Amino acid sequence: MSKRWILLIAVIVILLLIKRKDMSWRQSLMKTFYPLIMLKGKLFGAEQVLKNKSGVQPPVSFYSLQAVANDHTVIDFATFKGKKVLLVNTASDCGYTGQYEELEQLSKQFNPNLVVIGFPANDFKQQESKDDAAIAAFCKVNYGVTFQLVQKGSVVKGTTQQPVFKWLSDPAMNGWCGRDPVWNFCKYIVNEDGQLVAFFPQTISPLDKEVMDALK
Repeated sequence: MSKRWILLIAVIVILLLIKRKDMSWRQSLMKTFYPLIMLKGKLFGAEQVLKNKSGVQPPVSFYSLQAVANDHTVIDFATFKGKKVLLVNTASDCGYTGQYEELEQLSKQFNPNLVVIGFPANDFKQQESKDDAAIAAFCKVNYGVTFQLVQKGSVVKGTTQQPVFKWLSDPAMNGWCGRDPVWNFCKYIVNEDGQLVAFFPQTISPLDKEVMDALK
């Protein structure tokens, strides 16, 4: 057998091993190469981190907010008093989709003192085209997600921006932060008293030491 045939067979075997049953080829490849994708964040991601170093209080209470869950029930943020909350805009077809698994790990590790909420959005390169039911199924089957997901909506500034992300990205509401998501899987942390304390870009892993320290 020639070297060319051996190489072709090897490539086919590798591709078959990479392909996940409930994922597209794109999703399978991104999940496989997720560790490589995150290397950039380890080198440059910290430059985009924002923190509320002065302890600024929000003019508009975080606990006045509500969101609609993907099962159509209303989430009243007043129930989160005394807990840290990690809010993340998510997408199924993104190179950072592997963060679903890490967010689930955080949700379990810091339970019951942390609430993780995913906000599926199709704002970046049409990377979340599914409906709410399909999104929930994809997250559960492929990443074991049990934390709360809300209805798909827009997270970037504009007339259709979700009210929660309006609060997270408007200094007139949260007190200091004007940064809306720059891509899928940007992370905002609100402390036990309803203060927005940090913003982490998509290039920073949910399991990064800085994120973990902010959640302790």
